Amino acid sequence: MSRVVGNLIELCVFKKEKGIPFFLLLHRTKDEKHYPNIWQFITGSIEENENAVDASLRELAEETGLKAKSLWVVPYVISFYDAGYDSINLCPFFAAEVQADDPVRISDEHDDYGWYTYEDAIEKLPWPDWKEGLRIVHRYILADDETAGTHKVF
Repeated sequence: MSRVVGNLIELCVFKKEKGIPFFLLLHRTKDEKHYPNIWQFITGSIEENENAVDASLRELAEETGLKAKSLWVVPYVISFYDAGYDSINLCPFFAAEVQADDPVRISDEHDDYGWYTYEDAIEKLPWPDWKEGLRIVHRYILADDETAGTHKVF
């Protein structure tokens, strides 16, 4: 029987330049075992004795060297089936705003990165779940209304 697990996070990172949001996408190296050569959000494991919020902040630092100035719990869960582990994965989805001028230092699992407009990021992301997560961030989190405020961690 397949098991349901929740040991991964997804994090959509953005910055604003002159009020316009740009979304950070990372390109996985061709040598990565899982999903080589794709553009992605920050994805990472939740470590033992760590909650999902802390995991998202740790992964942000590890994969990009960036620090969040604001963090939101996006009202969306990424889900996928992993045939290798016969598991159904449920991944909480977060959004983090970073300082526009902070430098990005990518980890070894990535060979490139870019800051993209909403329209360009939607085109680069390979999976419908990521596109939907980005749509929710763009439409609700970046709206700066009461709805976004209810999901803000800091």
